Amino acid sequence: MSNAGTLTRADLAEAVHDTVGLSRADSSDMVESVLSHMCTALADGENVKISGFGSFVLRDKGERIGRNPKTGVEVPIAPRRVMTFRASQSMRQRIIDGA
Repeated sequence: MSNAGTLTRADLAEAVHDTVGLSRADSSDMVESVLSHMCTALADGENVKISGFGSFVLRDKGERIGRNPKTGVEVPIAPRRVMTFRASQSMRQRIIDGA
């Protein structure tokens, strides 16, 4: 993995290659396939849950009034769909324990 503190697609593909023993090309294709399925599901309005990892949840937020911090002028904020991530309990515990 890279030392920059960011896990990349290449890092995931390399981990699949090392763990499963697939070729680097097949490992990369597998990672791309999983990410593609996740993106498609989210784009179709489905939530994505990965057991032991967490859930990507879509929420529709209604229109609301916001305020420009510089001028103080009230501005309507359009309704939108947002995605949130909620880590599973086991993932939270691993993060707290530093494992």
